[in-house]
Amino acid sequence: MHISVFDIFKIGIGPSSSHTVGPMRAAKRFAERLVADGLMNQVTGVKIELFGSLGFTGRGHGSDRAIVLGLEGDEPATVDIDSVARRVSAVETTKRIKLLGTHEVTLDPAEALIFHRREKLPLHANGMRFSAYAGAATLVERIYYSVGGGFVVDHTGAPADGSPPADQITVPYPFNTGDELLKLSLEHGMSFSALMLENEKAHASEADIRTRIVAIWAAMDACVKRGCEREGILPGGLKVKRRAASLYRRLKSDPGGHTDPLAIMDWVNLFALAVNEENAAGGRVVTAPTNGAAGIIPAVMMYYRRFLPNADDEGTIRFLLTAAAIAALYKKNASISGAEVGCQGEVGVACSMAAGALAEVMGGTPAQVENAAEIGMEHNLGLTCDPIGGLVQVPCIERNAMGAVKAINAARLALQGDGTHKVSLDKVIKTMWRTGADMSSKYKETARGGLAVNIIEC
Repeated sequence: MHISVFDIFKIGIGPSSSHTVGPMRAAKRFAERLVADGLMNQVTGVKIELFGSLGFTGRGHGSDRAIVLGLEGDEPATVDIDSVARRVSAVETTKRIKLLGTHEVTLDPAEALIFHRREKLPLHANGMRFSAYAGAATLVERIYYSVGGGFVVDHTGAPADGSPPADQITVPYPFNTGDELLKLSLEHGMSFSALMLENEKAHASEADIRTRIVAIWAAMDACVKRGCEREGILPGGLKVKRRAASLYRRLKSDPGGHTDPLAIMDWVNLFALAVNEENAAGGRVVTAPTNGAAGIIPAVMMYYRRFLPNADDEGTIRFLLTAAAIAALYKKNASISGAEVGCQGEVGVACSMAAGALAEVMGGTPAQVENAAEIGMEHNLGLTCDPIGGLVQVPCIERNAMGAVKAINAARLALQGDGTHKVSLDKVIKTMWRTGADMSSKYKETARGGLAVNIIEC
């Protein structure tokens, strides 16, 4: 089963890959299916129901806004962020929407966007049901699930966009477990990134792959820069103040860190805070592997490019390929959805990805890279997803900074050894999955447990 680097890293918008990016993609797919099935011209109105975690925290994550944009035909990677508020307000005022920008129907968000807080659909915690009507008659109903990282599947579990399932894609070096990935690397004398690149080349030219990966890095870099420039209060009612811009000014005043031996840690914190403040504000981010954990990979990559010798664009490409290979293991054998396994599946996975990728570009062997990825997850096991007010702000923004620093330390720990260790990456992934299954649902992105209920929203 092949999962591409471009499945893991998607350019989109905040604040959530599963609650914003996924619903937008599902809504667009629903509208596209109406056209494909010859039903669009009969539609007079639509209704959308959100279940489970989407029902609990969808408003705080902008799921309602994302669905409006998706129905109008927008993609997360290209939507004009500055137009979102105006367009959503227009739908709320007129109670009308143009499906795919062409066919006008009735949609009153107050009545037809329904959040079911106590009901779940069977396949996943993030379920959606879309209904189209011709007058009072139901034309069609379709169910979609947003399963983390912007991935959307239909009621059967197949990709909602109609692409072939991952297990039908042929690559030269297939792997489903960490042990298989490590064995292939050792047998063929290839790094994780080289092996992943060969798999990608089975379906695209190397030049195209490299161009697209560089574009992903450019989007991450741009997000960091925007986050370092913008100030003010984040939306949503918690009145969380953006901190990255003031921290950036302070660090620039002593760029060499001559007065503080731990200044590099402050820079890493800055990079992560900048991305996740942008994410919380609904800005352009890259899922890595989710929006809630979007700051860790960019922060560690900025650390690599800014503070390590011999860093270059080739290393950046290798970094993202390695990180994607590690993320694929979690996607195949566990989950990257906070609604399914808690934040260990988001920040924990991102930390693991970043640790392994950093170890590779710092010269680590495949065994050391696997060890670094294992360390990154081992010390995030049991991490709950308990955002206050259902917003991706507290504790999410700081949690990314902590995850980035932890990833760097995990890579350095692994590089001090020879790759031999007691707990394999496969075992820690299995443990994470079982831990998530045992975790109470109130700690899995429902805003019903942890900090979400013990801190007063003000």
